[in-house]
Amino acid sequence: MHMKLSVIIVNYNVTQLLQNCLVSLRKYLPEADHETIVVDNASTDSSWKALISEFPEVLFIPSETNDGFAKANNKAVKSAQGEYVLLLNPDTELEGLYMPEILNFADSCKDFGCLGVRMHDAEGYFLPESKRSVPDMFNSFEKLFTNFKKNNSKSYYRCDIDEQAIAEVDVVTGAFLLVKKEVYQEVGGLDESYFMYGEDIDLCYTLLRKGFKNFYYGKASILHHKGESTVKNEVYLERFYGAMHIFINKYYKNSRPVQYSFLKAGLNLRHKIEKIKLK
Repeated sequence: MHMKLSVIIVNYNVTQLLQNCLVSLRKYLPEADHETIVVDNASTDSSWKALISEFPEVLFIPSETNDGFAKANNKAVKSAQGEYVLLLNPDTELEGLYMPEILNFADSCKDFGCLGVRMHDAEGYFLPESKRSVPDMFNSFEKLFTNFKKNNSKSYYRCDIDEQAIAEVDVVTGAFLLVKKEVYQEVGGLDESYFMYGEDIDLCYTLLRKGFKNFYYGKASILHHKGESTVKNEVYLERFYGAMHIFINKYYKNSRPVQYSFLKAGLNLRHKIEKIKLK
């Protein structure tokens, strides 16, 4: 039987959030035409194993080592049976019976790359990273050093696109990223140079460079418990800013040296500011 969708979740020490996520999948996804794969990335908290009996419909894959978000997703995609794969964070929850509609939309799009949806936090605030531009010298400066956002600004966060709209965008978030499995594999999946953070931007940019189109689907929403699964410490800062350096080294160093120098200096400065704030 043809399987339409494989949902892939990478878990690390967030059992309660993962449980809530799986409950939402059970509630809102038709069981017959999808599968759910959870990769546990060598959690130090083994309580996730209790979910195996609670969710017998889910395939749990334990990893002996934590090799990062990209490697775990790529590993799971290899065993996925669906025509589409949905990369989904364990700290998210679906909020409606909209996946068939989204899949129909994806089927109707020529050169479909990937798709993301409208995200909000537990207080109901819209998360602007739901729709973004590819980082460049100008929008990165705005993102790193200002809080200035015009309502119609086509900046790093695509404020010119309505939250409820359906539109082409450059970048969506890896918290909810729908892509055809064959396209994902054709472009090489997530770049495993990234341990965590940045790999979703890289994948979206790679799809654009290969001639595919990426979409923001604002008619559907998910709850994203943003930050609740992340400890903001020096390790986090090293990984986050390290990921941004990987991106600019890959795409700017040789082809756009002026922008590269500017971005590198800006990232280093912002990283230092954030480290000072931790003290």
